[in-house]
Amino acid sequence: MNKNVVIVDYGMGNIFSIKSAFEFCGAVVKISSDPDVISHANKLILPGVGSFPNAMEEIEKTGIQDALNFFVSKDKPLLGICLGMQILLDQSYEFGITSGLGFIPGKIIEIPRVDKIGTPLKLPHIGWTSLVVGSKVSSGADDNSILDSIKPEDNFYFVHSYMAELENPIENCVATAEYGGYQIPAVIKKNNITGCQFHPEKSSLVGLKIIRNFLEKNE
Repeated sequence: MNKNVVIVDYGMGNIFSIKSAFEFCGAVVKISSDPDVISHANKLILPGVGSFPNAMEEIEKTGIQDALNFFVSKDKPLLGICLGMQILLDQSYEFGITSGLGFIPGKIIEIPRVDKIGTPLKLPHIGWTSLVVGSKVSSGADDNSILDSIKPEDNFYFVHSYMAELENPIENCVATAEYGGYQIPAVIKKNNITGCQFHPEKSSLVGLKIIRNFLEKNE
């Protein structure tokens, strides 16, 4: 089993807490902004904290975008976390319109400022929330899901003001999280590309389970 992973360093992530969590789960971790290292990684982690436009600006000016495109073309496992998940999509409406990496069809929009009954909704969404897992995974059809052995009562740590709106939610949304009556995509997937809106590295033992699943099930 190959547990060598590269964490992409583009100046927008809580990289060292992610590194510590992956190492705790047995991974051999390298942090890199070198496009050649990123291109030829075995498994790739795309972190992110901050704004979508700033993230894409950094990725484009460092040459990392071409490296990510090459990596994905080889159908190897990639995990995007929080903002790193959001930039997997086509575009974002955060501070205008910004193009994303385009690996999963969809866009990033602001979480509505009022809940389903019109009460003001606190943003950002911060705190512990459980997941509603889609039928494809719960039926066992997706045998390399990072949600293997995750229970309905398990809670994960979220910090975000924007959410994914997927073009093909039935195909690409693995799990959602409820906030203000809205079902927010919490885990998305296309082929070997997976994204988590929550922070597994901050989600206690269940977060470590997510990390172990990524390491063990994506070969």
